[in-house]
Formats: sequence, C-alpha cells, structure tokens
Amino acid sequence: MRAWLVLCCMAMLQFFIAVDVTVVNVALPSIGADFGADGHALTWVVVGYTITGGGLLMLGGRLGDVLGRRRILLLGTALFGAASLLAGLAPSFAVLVTARLLQGAGEAIALPAATAVIVLMFPEGPRRSRALSVWAAVASCGLVLGFVVSGIITELLGWRWIFLVSVPFVLVVLAAAALLVPNERPAGPATLDLPGSLLLVAAPLLFALGVIEAGEADSTLPWLPPVALVGAPAAGVLFVRVERRSRNPIVSLRFFRNRPRVLANLATALLSAALSTSFLLFTYYLQDRSGAGPLQAGLTMLPLAVSLMVASVLVPRLLGRWGARACVLTGIGFTALAMTVIALVSSLGATGWAMVPAMMLIAAGMGFGIVGLQYVAVTGVTDDDAGIASGVQRAADQLGGSTGVTLYVGIGFAPALDGTDPFLASGLLAVAGLAAAGCVTWRISMPAAVLEKTPG
Repeated sequence: MRAWLVLCCMAMLQFFIAVDVTVVNVALPSIGADFGADGHALTWVVVGYTITGGGLLMLGGRLGDVLGRRRILLLGTALFGAASLLAGLAPSFAVLVTARLLQGAGEAIALPAATAVIVLMFPEGPRRSRALSVWAAVASCGLVLGFVVSGIITELLGWRWIFLVSVPFVLVVLAAAALLVPNERPAGPATLDLPGSLLLVAAPLLFALGVIEAGEADSTLPWLPPVALVGAPAAGVLFVRVERRSRNPIVSLRFFRNRPRVLANLATALLSAALSTSFLLFTYYLQDRSGAGPLQAGLTMLPLAVSLMVASVLVPRLLGRWGARACVLTGIGFTALAMTVIALVSSLGATGWAMVPAMMLIAAGMGFGIVGLQYVAVTGVTDDDAGIASGVQRAADQLGGSTGVTLYVGIGFAPALDGTDPFLASGLLAVAGLAAAGCVTWRISMPAAVLEKTPG
C-alpha cells in the first residue's frame, strides 16, 4: 500500500512537470501582450525550460546516486515548486524567463530521483511493470492535456495561473515524499562532473541567445549575437574535452561508439525540433492570425490530443510489424507533411480550423517517429549503460526541441526578416531539418532481425 501511495504522489509530480512542457504554448500570446514581448522573444519561455531540463538531466540522476534519492527528490521538487511560484508572480519578462530556467533545473533534479524511487519500491516483475506503465501514461497525458488546460486556465483565470495551479500539488508531493519515501544511505563521496554538466547547458543556451538576438533589427548590443554564436560551438568542443578527461563523466564517450545509437539520438533531436516548432506555430496562428481566444485555441488543439492518445496505442503494435526504421521514416514523413500544411494554410490566410489536418499529422509523427527512435536508441544496451542510454535519448529529445524552436521560430519571426511570412519561413526551415532527419534515419544500420521483427 505504501508503494502505491508513493507512486500516486510521484505520478502527480510527473504530471505537472509534463504539463509545464506544453502548458505555456496557448498562453504565449497573453504573456506577450502583458509584457510587450513579440513572438520572437517569447521563444525563451519555451526553450528556457527545456534547455535546462534536458542539459541537467543526467547530472540530476547522478546526484541521486551520490547524495541519496530521497534528499535529491525533495530538493528538485522544492526547486520546481518555488520556480513555479516565481513564474506566476513574475513582475517582468526577464524574471519569467529566469523562473522557467529554474523550473527546468528542478525537473532535471527531481525526475530521475522519482523514477529511481519507483523502481526501488516495486520489485522486478509484474508490479514494477504496472507501476512504470502508470508512470509513462501520466507523462503522456500531461504533455497532451497541457494544451487544453492552458487554454481553459488562461481564458478563465489568466496566464499566471498556469504556473500557480501546480504549487499546492507540489506541496502535497513534498509532504508525501518526506513521510513515505525511505531515506536510504547515500553512496558516499564521488566525483561529480559539474563542468561537463554546465557546458552541456551552456552550449544550447548560447546558441539560443545568439539566434534570438541576431534576429533583432535594432539590437542595442550588436556584439552579443556573434559572441554567443561563437561561444556555443566552443562550449560543445570543451564539453567533449572535459568528458574525455573526467574520471567520472556524465556521459562516457565510449557510449557514442555505437553508431546506430548516435544516429538515433541525432534523428531524435531533428524530429523533436520540428515537433516543438509546430506547437508554437499552431498557437500563434490560432490566436494571432485567426483571432481565437485562449479557450477556443485550447479546444481546437483537442484533435491533436485525441490523435496522440490513439497513436500511442497503435504504434507499438505496428512497430512490431513494420520495424523501427520504417516507423521512424513514416513519422518523419507525417511531420514534414504537417509543416507543409502549416506553410500553405498561412500563405492562403485560411481559418484556424484548416490547421486541424496538420495537428492530426503531428500526432502521427510523434507516435511513429519518437517511439521508433526510442527503441533504436536503447537497442543493445546492457545493465551498465541502460540508464545512460535512456537519459541521453531524453536529453536529445528536449534539447533538440528547444534548439529547433530557437532556430526555426527565432529566424522565421525575426524582425530583421520583416516582409517574409514567418509561418512560411519557420515551416520551410523545419521541413529542411526533417529532410536531414530522414537522411540520418536511412543511414542507421541495424541487424535485419531487429529492423523487421521489433517486439510489439
């Protein structure tokens, strides 16, 4: 009974963390109106969360091993709750972006510890399988419902409540974790790869800063974009050097000697870039172009939510029949078609309902593409590197999504490109990225038995 109570509380935390990935999408125009921020600058509200969340994810898992999972779970949950409160009360746009960065850090610290707690409290076998199935289902529901919840809350209560509503539930999770989660003995002194973790966050943050500032037509700091864009790859190179020399790297470079795994994570990043971009484009088009309110925009997103739920049920079965590569290429194709629809709808000035086919295609793209790539990314792992494989794949998903939003939306909506349809520009950039994802996927070489007889 105690284990199931813990699962309920951890699932509550997982739900609100997952909701916060998508809940801001429908609220972005309202946030921009309050702070005077345009669509170009509003990308920070999305990418700030996912960059820190993805970049610090593996450090968070390591902290739980070294300092104790209960302690790190409480720390990460408290940070997430405090950052949510700060976001809801933010007096300026800069404070809101800072709060989103802190929310991502809280997610990265809390989620690996929460997952480990569930694994440890449920013995291997049917009970653990059921517990992890509930855990995964809650995450999916949170991501999907974030769109609808955002519209309802923003319309009825205001955008600040999309952050404030999670605070009391976080307090419940904190109390339950303090009372119910066993306080295990930490593993003892160990070396933490803090430089590597910071560089893994710094590289995409500098890239985002460079791209967003470069799009400002009248930037007061003209030197900042080139410095940031040079600093991003420099941070990436330093990350590799640090990992190569570290006694306890967050990701051993030996892990990347598996070529199919590397290509699968690269394709994940490219596909997630387009998927995350599509969500923002839906929101902007429905509210800025079609004049829909937050509630109507949230309800218009329901077809995507329903389609995604259906796809999550059907795709595992088709994966067993078609194989991983065919499923991934199908998902990439659906997503590319969706981005083409977005570009055409915006060019023709059609109503928001014309976006519904694109939403359905995006759901199929997520279902086929991401699930197939997850399978390839963890194929052939052992007990020693299974956790790292999952962590790298999730980081690739989040960092790829944030980088895509930064690049595609940041360039497409840049004031410097005034006169060009931003939806058309962003959509075409995403299609180009998806073409690269298809080429990468095609080059993934796996044994025929794996490609053709993937377990259902």
